[in-house]
Amino acid sequence: MKIAFFGPETTYTHQAAIKHFEKNNEFVPKKTIGEVFESVDKNETEFGVVPVENSTEGSVAHTLDSFIESNLKIVAEIVLPIKHCLLSNSKFEEIKKIYSHQQPLGQCKKYLQLNFSDVERIESLSTASAAISASKEKYSAAIASELAGERFGLNILQKEINDEKDNQTRFFVIGKSNTKPTGKDKTTILFSTKNVPGALYSVLGVLTKHKINMTKIESRPSKKKTWEVVFFVEFEGHYLDKLISEGLKDIESNCVFFKVLGSYPAKISISD
Repeated sequence: MKIAFFGPETTYTHQAAIKHFEKNNEFVPKKTIGEVFESVDKNETEFGVVPVENSTEGSVAHTLDSFIESNLKIVAEIVLPIKHCLLSNSKFEEIKKIYSHQQPLGQCKKYLQLNFSDVERIESLSTASAAISASKEKYSAAIASELAGERFGLNILQKEINDEKDNQTRFFVIGKSNTKPTGKDKTTILFSTKNVPGALYSVLGVLTKHKINMTKIESRPSKKKTWEVVFFVEFEGHYLDKLISEGLKDIESNCVFFKVLGSYPAKISISD
């Protein structure tokens, strides 16, 4: 199979993709999360892997926003422990620039303030591109994975520099098909409510009525109308389950925009 992922190679998304699909597949790196969605949508690849949420820094907005316009489904989720390294070919005290993606910079905020408060921090498109930049510039470093250090010829100056030791990132596998119930599933829906008092309360009340256990709710700007928002809600169960199916019909009747993003096996946690 061909699997698109938010690249370049050695990103945490790449590592999650390999561990989920195994190495005997073709992994196609994409420069942006939007390009991953586009690749699957155009049948260039069968699946895509994108980051959706970090336990320290929260949700990845670009991934959530991409679902608003896309018809692709969530077919699986992966949870990967994240252990950031400080990579450089210069000495610790010589570092004048530190490259990384926005998320790792946030996940290592306390470490950077303690050790590099006066050092310039530069946002990169990914941890891999950060490692590439650091490998080409003297007195530069990158916050990235140990694998990125090996791939781009950088020394590991320090391991596990993330502020929270139990640092995990959740990834979604996206595709065009729906998954069958496994008995331990989650469902994600996307909707916007009518502009009337108590509209969101009515929708969430449906979950209580049908005894559906909500595990997450988040809002994002709809990007279609000023101040209009859409809600992402996750809950336990599969959309084909009787109670879930009945509940979804009730929810849709209270919404002006509604779609099921997918039902998928609940968290597959991958250890080192």
